[in-house]
Amino acid sequence: MKKSRGRSSNELRAEYQRSDFGELVRGKYAARVAASCNVVVLDPQVARVFPNEHAVNDALRSLIAVATTSARLTRRSRRPARRRPAA
Repeated sequence: MKKSRGRSSNELRAEYQRSDFGELVRGKYAARVAASCNVVVLDPQVARVFPNEHAVNDALRSLIAVATTSARLTRRSRRPARRRPAA
């Protein structure tokens, strides 16, 4: 038995009209999707070191802790410096 000849993929069914649909807009939701996802691509060398996203997050959190601690240590004191008496 032969297969019946099907419609091409570009044809609409008889009950649908193109005018029933609104204007088509390419990338209508692209900005919303980009704002909702935060994907970072790692270099292959870096990806080999970290087995999963938890390891990356832990390393970044510890780096943040070190950076904030060292920033506190290197800040200038607000107290005026004591002057040494002249000899």
